[in-house]
Amino acid sequence: MNEPTTVRRSWHYTKRMLQAVGVALVLASIYAVIDGWRAFGHGADGERLARMQRSPQYGDGVFENPQSLVNHFGLMVSGMFSASADATPGSTPPFERVPASRFATPPASGLRITWLGHSTLLLEIDGHRVLTDPVWGERSSPLSWIGPARWYPPPLSLGDVPKLDAVLLSHDHYDHLDYWTIVAMKDWDTTFIAPLGVGAHLAYWGVPESKIVELDWWERHEVGGLEIVATPARHASGRTLFDKDETLWAGYAVLGAQHRAYFSGDTGLFPAMHDIGQQLGPFDLTMIEAGAYGSAWPDWHLGPEQAVTAHRMVRGGVLLPVHWGLFNLAYHGWTEPIERVLAAAEQASVSVIAPRPGQSIEPAAPPAVERWWPTLAWHTAAQDPIVATKMEGAILP
Repeated sequence: MNEPTTVRRSWHYTKRMLQAVGVALVLASIYAVIDGWRAFGHGADGERLARMQRSPQYGDGVFENPQSLVNHFGLMVSGMFSASADATPGSTPPFERVPASRFATPPASGLRITWLGHSTLLLEIDGHRVLTDPVWGERSSPLSWIGPARWYPPPLSLGDVPKLDAVLLSHDHYDHLDYWTIVAMKDWDTTFIAPLGVGAHLAYWGVPESKIVELDWWERHEVGGLEIVATPARHASGRTLFDKDETLWAGYAVLGAQHRAYFSGDTGLFPAMHDIGQQLGPFDLTMIEAGAYGSAWPDWHLGPEQAVTAHRMVRGGVLLPVHWGLFNLAYHGWTEPIERVLAAAEQASVSVIAPRPGQSIEPAAPPAVERWWPTLAWHTAAQDPIVATKMEGAILP
């Protein structure tokens, strides 16, 4: 067989293989779109869209941060090759099963927090119950078969969740707004409070419009004597490649008769945190995201040291670091966020609670930190600093 014939046959075989791969990718894409179609959510229209367009945060078809977000795409790519070997636990982390009976007796102090992993928290405050960013699904993904998988089952079963006054949703990213969980909760007798535009997803998934409350930054809503205030945050939104920042993101201040709590949602550090503290603080408890950070995206998430700074800016009493310990969403080791928070908090004389998933704590009498996580190697703040940009003129503690 002569060489030209061999080359032609080799190229023919290669071309067929490339075509087969191309067809497989197309079919996989079609399957993914069909499988995730409902979970992708729905865009706003009508009066909901008109209200969004009137927001001071809205411009040129999307919501905008007063301080834009910096991304270092080169570092994002290179970081993939230097990710921690401990980004995911080697075995199931310790967690505590939460019995329904726990909530039959109200907290003696009037304030109790139960961390259910990541940013899902059940807050009991002055006779009310509030659930934040509920995620009971198996993956942080619109698809059931791919995407970051949770490391342990939900500590509290959905059927054992006590009656809630409100469900607070900070934004529409998959690790905070879980389609399967919302569908399971859609008929509950509660109020779903979300930033502008997120209600379109809820309504599309079957939550009655009468149960949906959408808030812009600094807007307030009262639920049975409990006041909820949507607070600014520095982040982004979107559930597909085509809807980036079409819905708003927010944190929340929860103001009871005797106690105040602050939930940051996802955020980078920004100057208006000082205003949150001045206008709505001081807070007995802050629940502030401290994980899924990286120097490649310094404005999207606080990182551990800036979580402590944010706690001080909003005038917090006891800090509960969240947004870690359930999903692999970054390159750092899975225990690094809490290790760095504790180190920074000690330097700043900040009181920290670090419950294992499923544990309930009353911040009025915080227990000593129990190191329920394993001792693993982690990068210090000096080795991997997370420093937000555009903080000129900010009033820092």
